[in-house]
Amino acid sequence: MNTIRRSFDIDPDTDARLRVMAAERGQDESAVLAEALALLDSVIDLDGPDLAEDVRRLEQFRADGLAVPLDDVKAWVESWDTPDELPAPIPRRN
Repeated sequence: MNTIRRSFDIDPDTDARLRVMAAERGQDESAVLAEALALLDSVIDLDGPDLAEDVRRLEQFRADGLAVPLDDVKAWVESWDTPDELPAPIPRRN
């Protein structure tokens, strides 16, 4: 694989977390950063927010009151890559 050397500054807490994540995954820090960048690219639209979609979703919520509680989302995400991975939470009325 071709690589390019880059140099940048990060704070000590971020550096420590990066090292822990790399060790947990058996990867080097650059692989963890590459995965994080790919994930960020997959979920963030750098062209700007789709305000029409945001308005549509807000109106849908106002109409049906369905939502996924944040604690359900957190539990789901924390279960990823574990033997007890949870299914995606289902929206409900709170």
